Amino acid sequence: MSKVCAIFGGSRGIGQATAQLLAQKGYRLAVVARNLDIAQTTAKNLGAGHLAFSCDVSKQEDVENTFSQMEKSLGHINYLVNAAGINRDGLLLRTKVDEMVSQLHTNLLGTMLTCKLAVKSMIQQQGGAIVNVGSIVGLKGNSGQSVYSASKAGLVGFSRSLAKEVARKNIRVNVIAPGFVHTDMTTHLKEDQLRKTIPLGRFGEPQEIAKAVVFLLESPYMTGHVLVVDGGLQLMI
Repeated sequence: MSKVCAIFGGSRGIGQATAQLLAQKGYRLAVVARNLDIAQTTAKNLGAGHLAFSCDVSKQEDVENTFSQMEKSLGHINYLVNAAGINRDGLLLRTKVDEMVSQLHTNLLGTMLTCKLAVKSMIQQQGGAIVNVGSIVGLKGNSGQSVYSASKAGLVGFSRSLAKEVARKNIRVNVIAPGFVHTDMTTHLKEDQLRKTIPLGRFGEPQEIAKAVVFLLESPYMTGHVLVVDGGLQLMI
């Protein structure tokens, strides 16, 4: 089986770090992001043979067109990483309906759409692996993140159910659940205060999460698993 991996949300944060690690390991990558220019810069920096694509994962037509373009350019997709995500932190009473919908569509529906098309390709190749990037708050919850937590909790139920559906086709589906990580999504947080709640005493780095993502992609006897990488945060909340 060839090593072609599509990384949605591959132009920044955990997705970009995962792309860098997979490129070093000899994978051919499709770096997918909303902003094509940023995706192209990322793909170019990875070296020859990697391509960039633009996609809004919350839109079915966009996802379908992107998969068609990827397969024409790179062949069948054997590996998929879903790292695209948004958050709109705030108390539920202050959260607008369109903010709820945008998070659910991007974080949950978008993953469902990409997985549906990836599984179709993987069945033809008689195998493949998917890693969906969740969050520790999808397991433990967090005040001010009820909608975001719901989208990530839904990701766990979806991924485990899909893992059961496709296991006989030699397709594995796993979830990574990071804690606080230095990415664009955490720049607004009060890190000094939050570090005190983490047993290891610091935020994680995208490269550390990327290693765990690649571990799940390449572990042939793991499926339906949620791997928590949070510096011990789960012990405290």
